[in-house]
Amino acid sequence: MVDYFEIGHIDNTHALKGELKVRNYSNNSKRFEELKNILVDVKGNYVEYAIEGVRYQKDIVLLKLKGVDTIEDAEKLKGLSIYIKREDAPKLNDDEYYIADLLGAEVYEGDTLLGVLDNIFTAGAADVYVIKAKGKEDLLLPALKSVILETDVKNKIIRVSVPEGLKRN
Repeated sequence: MVDYFEIGHIDNTHALKGELKVRNYSNNSKRFEELKNILVDVKGNYVEYAIEGVRYQKDIVLLKLKGVDTIEDAEKLKGLSIYIKREDAPKLNDDEYYIADLLGAEVYEGDTLLGVLDNIFTAGAADVYVIKAKGKEDLLLPALKSVILETDVKNKIIRVSVPEGLKRN
């Protein structure tokens, strides 16, 4: 399991006093208001920053970090990704999983390996799992209890029942 979750990206600076325009990757639009600290990935090193302020401009988060007080300070963070520690992430119910923990899992139907979970996206009422296998078209499976039978995060294995109309040839 991963120790850090990517929750956003610093797209640009805002104004002259060090504010950052952040794209929020979380499904919680108020996620940054719930945090005291974030980690910024600076060339492979996680640098911790305290959050001083959060406000919004349409769907963009305007984030003010302690110690980032000028546009020059903010420019140094432009283009970098924002993470949180696993222990700072919201607690999940028994049937919920973090996407980062699922990606790369082997997907089986019975004893047959269908491929590896490569991506998850939201489409309407359910998430969709994208299963990749070398030399085959992507298999798109809805994340429904009737399709996703078992998820073993520790061993990175997902067991599924592919609906008849979605089976590969």
